[in-house]
Amino acid sequence: MVVNSLAFLWFFVVVLAVYYICQPKRQAQNLFLLACSYWFYAQIDIKMAGLLAVLTLVFWFIGRSIEQAIGQQQERRASRLTTLSVVVGIGALFYFKYLNFFIDSFVAAANVVGLHLSWTASHIVVPVGLSFFTFKLMSYTLDIYHGKTVHEQNLGNFANYIAFFPTILSGPIDRPKPFLRQIANARLFNPDNLTAGFRRVLWGMFLKMCIADRLDIYVSAVWNNYDHHSALSIGLASLLYPLQMYADFSGYSEMAIGVALMLGFKVAENFKRPFFTINIANYWSRWHITLTSWLTDYVFMPLNIKLRDWGVNGTIAAIMLNMTFIGMWHGADWTFFLFGVYHGLWYIPLMVSGQFFKKTKVKLNKVGLPTLPFALRMVGNYLVVTFGLMLFHADNISMFWDILCHLPEAWDGSLFLDMATMVNAAICTVALVWSDVQEEWFPNSKLWLPRWAERWRMELLMATEIVCILLFGVFDNNQFIYFQF
Repeated sequence: MVVNSLAFLWFFVVVLAVYYICQPKRQAQNLFLLACSYWFYAQIDIKMAGLLAVLTLVFWFIGRSIEQAIGQQQERRASRLTTLSVVVGIGALFYFKYLNFFIDSFVAAANVVGLHLSWTASHIVVPVGLSFFTFKLMSYTLDIYHGKTVHEQNLGNFANYIAFFPTILSGPIDRPKPFLRQIANARLFNPDNLTAGFRRVLWGMFLKMCIADRLDIYVSAVWNNYDHHSALSIGLASLLYPLQMYADFSGYSEMAIGVALMLGFKVAENFKRPFFTINIANYWSRWHITLTSWLTDYVFMPLNIKLRDWGVNGTIAAIMLNMTFIGMWHGADWTFFLFGVYHGLWYIPLMVSGQFFKKTKVKLNKVGLPTLPFALRMVGNYLVVTFGLMLFHADNISMFWDILCHLPEAWDGSLFLDMATMVNAAICTVALVWSDVQEEWFPNSKLWLPRWAERWRMELLMATEIVCILLFGVFDNNQFIYFQF
C-alpha cells in the first residue's frame, strides 16, 4: 500500500477523520497515529514491524541512559553508550542489507586466488525503509550525546517519530527535535494545512504518475534491452533517467510532506530543483537534502575535524569517504560504491580551485533566466550527473561495462522512438522543466495567465493536475525507485 494507490486513499480518509475526532486529547491522538503507522508498515511484512518495534525500544532505552550518564557527568559512559547505539544501527544495516554482498564478494575474491569456497549467501529479507528509519534512530542518540536534543520521556512519542507512516518508506529523514516538539502538542484541525497538504499530494501524484511513470515506459524499454538498441536510443534513455528519477523520488517526497501537513506536521524538504546547479556540490545540496545533511553532520564534519591537520587533503579525504557512504547507503553493490566514488572525485577540482568554499551566484539576463555561460555549466553538470546515474541504474558492473562497450558498436543513427513516445517524452520533460523554472526564477509570477484568471491560479493548476492524472496518469505502477533502498 503506497501513497498513490486507491487502498491508501481509503486508509488515509479514515485515519484523518478519526485523527481529528481525537484532537482534544493529545495522548489519544498520538496513540491512534502510532497504531495507524504500525498497521501501515505491517501491511508490508508483520515480522519487519516487530523488528521496527524492537529497535525503537532499544534506542529509546539507550537514549535515556546517555542522558542519565551526561547528567551524572559520566562522559566515558555516555560516549560508550552512543558508540553502542551506532554499532546497533550500523549492525542492523550490515546484517540485512550488506551481509550477502560481503559474503558474495569474499567468495568471488577467494575463487580468483584459487580457494574454491562453497559458501552461499543467506536469504535475508531487507526491511522496507531500513536505511531511512535506522538513520533516524542513530540521529536521536547522537543528538542527545551532542546536546542538540533531550531524551523523549514518552515512549509513544518517540515511536511515532520513528514509525511515522508518511515518511517511513522513503523519507524525508527528519531530525528528532523538530518532530518531537510538534508531537508534544495536539494537532488541531486546520483548513489551511489541509488545503496546502492536499495541493502537495496532488503535485506529487502528478510528478509520479504523469511524468516519472510515463518516462519509465521508454527508459525501461531501452535500458532493459540495451543490446538491441542503438547508441542514440541508449543515450536518450540515459538523459531521461535523471528526470524520471527526480520526478519519482521528489514526487514521493511531495506526497509524504503533504500527508504529514494534513496531519498537522511539518517535515523537512527533500528537493530544491537540483538540476539548476553549476557543480556537483551544489547538486548534492539540493538533491535528497535530508540524506546529504545527515551525512554532512554525522560523517563529513567529524571526519573533517579529525583530518584538519592534513589541510585541503584532509577535507578531500573526508569528502571522498562521505560520498562513498552516500553511494553505499543506496545498496549493497559495487555499482553504488563506484557511484559514490565517482561523485566524490568531482569534488576534488572544486577543492583544489577553492570553489568549494565559495558561493557562486548565478547571473541572470534581462528576462530573468541564467546567462549563457551559467546555462552551459548547468547542462555540463547535468551530463556529469547523467553518467553517474548510468552506473547507478545498471544492475551490476558487468552490465554497465557491457553498455559502454556496446555504444561504439551500436552507433547507426537510428532512434527507438515512435511519434507517440516522442510526444510523450517531450511533454513530460517540458512540464517538469517548466515547473522548476517557474519556482526557481519566477516564484512570484502568475504563469502569465490572463488577468481574469490570476485570482484562480491555484485552483486552475490543481484542476489541470487532476485532469492530467485522470487522462494521462499511469495507474498500474505503484512502485517507487527509492523503495528498494
